[in-house]
Amino acid sequence: MAAVSTIYFVAGEASGDNHGASLMRALRTSQPNVAFAGRGGPRMQEIAGGKLANWIDEAGVVGLWEVLRHYPYFHRKMRETVAEIAALKPAAVVLIDYPGFNLRLARRLRQHSLGGKIIYYISPQVWAWNRGRIPKMARWLDLMLCIFPFEADLYAQSGLRTVFVGHPMLESLAAQRVPDAREPDLIGLFPGSRSREVRKLLPIMLEVVRVLRAKRANLRFEVAAASESLGATIRRELAATGDSLGAITVVVGETARTMQRSAVGLVASGTATLEAAFFHLPFVLIYKVSALTYLAGRLLIRVQHLGMPNVLANREIVPEFIQGAARPAVLAAVMERLLNDPARRQLMVDELDAVIGQLGEGGADENAARAILHEIALA
Repeated sequence: MAAVSTIYFVAGEASGDNHGASLMRALRTSQPNVAFAGRGGPRMQEIAGGKLANWIDEAGVVGLWEVLRHYPYFHRKMRETVAEIAALKPAAVVLIDYPGFNLRLARRLRQHSLGGKIIYYISPQVWAWNRGRIPKMARWLDLMLCIFPFEADLYAQSGLRTVFVGHPMLESLAAQRVPDAREPDLIGLFPGSRSREVRKLLPIMLEVVRVLRAKRANLRFEVAAASESLGATIRRELAATGDSLGAITVVVGETARTMQRSAVGLVASGTATLEAAFFHLPFVLIYKVSALTYLAGRLLIRVQHLGMPNVLANREIVPEFIQGAARPAVLAAVMERLLNDPARRQLMVDELDAVIGQLGEGGADENAARAILHEIALA
C-alpha cells in the first residue's frame, strides 16, 4: 500500500499545470515527505518526477467537435487513470479544473471507492452552464477549493464542504509588475493562448487595426503571443497581409508587460480578462468559436455575462462582443471611444480594481495546501 502522504493529481491544460505545480510546491513546503503522482504537464512533472505523466499536449483540446473527435483517446485515458489510482491507493486525488474529464473521473472513483479523499481545486464553472450538477458533485467529492468568493456559498448550499482559498493568479501577477508608464498611442492585442483561438480571433483583430489606423495613423499595435509557436503563427498571418497594416510588433511571453504599457486592449475571453483587470488595462472583450460550439454553449450557459470581471461585478463593466457581434468596425469604434475619453477609461479601471479586490489577499496555494493536508490529516 502506498504511503499515506501520496497525492494523485489530474490537470489537463497548461493553466492547470501551472496551478498544480504551485500547489505542489506549497504542499512540499508544509509537508516535505509528501509524494506526488498523476497526470499534468511539464511543470508538475518537474516537481513530481517520473510518477507524473505529461499529457497536456494531447489532453488540452478545446471545443465540442474536438472533444468528440478525441473521444477514444479520453476513454482510454480514463481507464488508465482509474487503474493507476486503484494500484497506487493515494491518500487523496486532487482534480484541477478540466471538468469534462475530472468530473467523470470523480464519479467513477466514488462509485468504486477509490482514491482516498477526492478534492477539487479550481472549481469547475458549473454555475455558468449546469447548476444541476452541483448536488451530484456533492456526492462525488469530499472537498471543493474555490477561487471565487461567490462559489463557496453556492457549493455549500448543496452540502459540499467548500473552502474559498483566494485566486492563485494574484501573487504571480504581482511579481510581474513593471514600472513602465502607459503609452497613449499603444494598443494591446491579446488573441488567446490556444492555436484554434488565435486562428479565429486574429483576423478580426487585424481588421480592427486596419480601421483604427485609417482614423489615427499614429497608433501602434502590439500582439501578445503566449508561446513561441503561437508567435510564429501570428507572424505568418501578419506576413500574409504584406505592408497593408503597417508595423505591428509581436511579443512572446510578455503579456503582463504589454498590458501595463498599453492605453487600451482587445482581449480574448478567458483568464486574460482577469489579468487585464489586475493590471488596470481598459479593454474590450472578444469571443468567437465555431458555430457548433457556440450553439451548444448557448443551450447550456446560464449566466448573463461571459467575461469574468463582468460575472464578478454582476454587470457589464467591460464591453463584450460575442460571435457575430464581434465585427471589426464596431470593435474599433468602441476602442476609439475609450482612447478618446480619459474619464471613461478611469471609470473602468476603478471598477476593475474593485473586482480584483474580491479575489482575496494572495496565498491561494498555501491556503489550498493547508486545506488538503488537513483533509488527509497530515497538517
